[in-house]
Amino acid sequence: MARIRIYELAKKLGVDSKKIITKLEEMGVGKKSSISALDETDAEIISESITEKEKEERKSLVYKAKVLSDDDESSLTIRAPIVTVMGHVDHGKTTLLDAIRHTWVVRSEAGSITQHIGAYKIKLPAGEIAFIDTPGHEAFTAMRARGAQITDIVVLVVAADDGVMPQTVEAINHSRAANVPVIVAINKTDKPDANPLRVKRELMKHDILVEELGGKVICIEVSAIEKIGIDHLLDALFLEAEMLELRANPVRLANGVIVEARLDKGRGPVATLLVKDGTLRVGNDFICGFCGGKVRALIDDQGVNLKEAAPSTPVEVLGFIELPAPGDSFHVVSNEKKIKEVVSQRRFVEEKKKGRGMKKITLNELYQQISEGKIKEFPIIIKGDVNGSVEALQHSLEQLSTDNVKLKVIHAGVGIISESDVMLAIASGAIIVGFHVKAQVGARELADKEGVSLYFYDIIYEVISDIKSALEGLLEPVYRRVILGRAEVRQIFQSSRSGQIAGSYVISGKIVRGSKITLLRNGKSIGEGGINSLKRFKEDVREVESDYECGIGISGIENLADGDIVEAYHMEESVRRLR
Repeated sequence: MARIRIYELAKKLGVDSKKIITKLEEMGVGKKSSISALDETDAEIISESITEKEKEERKSLVYKAKVLSDDDESSLTIRAPIVTVMGHVDHGKTTLLDAIRHTWVVRSEAGSITQHIGAYKIKLPAGEIAFIDTPGHEAFTAMRARGAQITDIVVLVVAADDGVMPQTVEAINHSRAANVPVIVAINKTDKPDANPLRVKRELMKHDILVEELGGKVICIEVSAIEKIGIDHLLDALFLEAEMLELRANPVRLANGVIVEARLDKGRGPVATLLVKDGTLRVGNDFICGFCGGKVRALIDDQGVNLKEAAPSTPVEVLGFIELPAPGDSFHVVSNEKKIKEVVSQRRFVEEKKKGRGMKKITLNELYQQISEGKIKEFPIIIKGDVNGSVEALQHSLEQLSTDNVKLKVIHAGVGIISESDVMLAIASGAIIVGFHVKAQVGARELADKEGVSLYFYDIIYEVISDIKSALEGLLEPVYRRVILGRAEVRQIFQSSRSGQIAGSYVISGKIVRGSKITLLRNGKSIGEGGINSLKRFKEDVREVESDYECGIGISGIENLADGDIVEAYHMEESVRRLR
């Protein structure tokens, strides 16, 4: 789902950012700053609620109300990092998470873990860390595709005896697309055939250069089974978190993201929530997706009932009217009456979007979807039948990048196009190119539903040709001046309605009404203007050919003189080509 900053939306609507912030507070979304991002639904609600009259009123008003800023240093405190662990199947992700949890339990003497809520928080002498336990990178990206960017750090688990595998590569690319730092945990180092150095060298091929080999990526060798290196991994996470300078405001109304949800026979809809900002309390009214509710209970992963949950705290929440979806945003509201109003508006906007249908981004239309900047990016996912084809295609396409437009392959792999690939495309705004491969039925259905474009090829030069054409569409067009004709000024007339009229004789080409002109005197330019009227005798005409007299009404230039040359031209647009 597309997201937009408040100041960007304000600019589009022609109003001050504070107007939108005030509207959001009235909706019960909570306090925001001009740099806060809104999802597509809330942005559309705001756009429709601001009338033309309000826009005009807004221009004349001076708002003095203080709005709490996200970067107000006096209100921000350090928060715990939120960590997601990913990696290839059977490389020990779950075992590593269990080892970390066991380390915490032993030290805190809290007894055994009583329940699993999809996320948990550990407390150590150095601080706290929140872990999200997702099934894999697909779930991680699915949450991002819904507009939820909750992970601060990714721990990439790679088995020392197995090395980099296809799902390892997928996890790397999904993490890179999310633009979050990665810490590598080389697991199973206790095995006789473990070869950590080989793993580090394999990671280099995917632009993961660890510190030992001269890079910047932290790499820790661990054994989840033997509980070796766990302390070093936790230290690395604290170090990375310190560099990120993570902050939150515990005094504002809470907001967060749903990690998972289920229907409990005895308790009704139950969801695991990760509090991102503010403090969530029992009794708070809230809005989540298309439903509202009141917090009836907060339960941590130890099964302990809490009265409140601070930033970066995962909790199980009871009190939902309907079952939310993973990735849904959660906002505490100050006014219970606003819940039905906002939910109703959100449903109305969503139905309108469904009615319009989502339009796929074609290669010719992609440039319209990419934000302006010094370097424009063309995100693409490549799937092929064999490694050789994928590598050759990726290399050929990346050679098309220039200083003005960059082709960014966010993922390249072997095999059929999967739902995971489509999820990554949704989250990254990418297209998918399949070379000698097809797409899963589920992937096709998801792509159709979400408007992701799939392209299938059997000949490599056709891929390169199409992508090159699309990249050229991202370049700013080139304009060149095309001379239409010249006319000599022979007599100056004054018109009460049109100002100066140049009685002229067309000496070459033709003079066209509405065209731009350069006025030449003694071979030098003395000004630029335009033709606002053109007459032959007393009749208005569109153009006058050479060897004919005419009257030219000129705008933008004064003090015409006999003998001046009016040079008429227009600017012709042409597509700039990649070299």
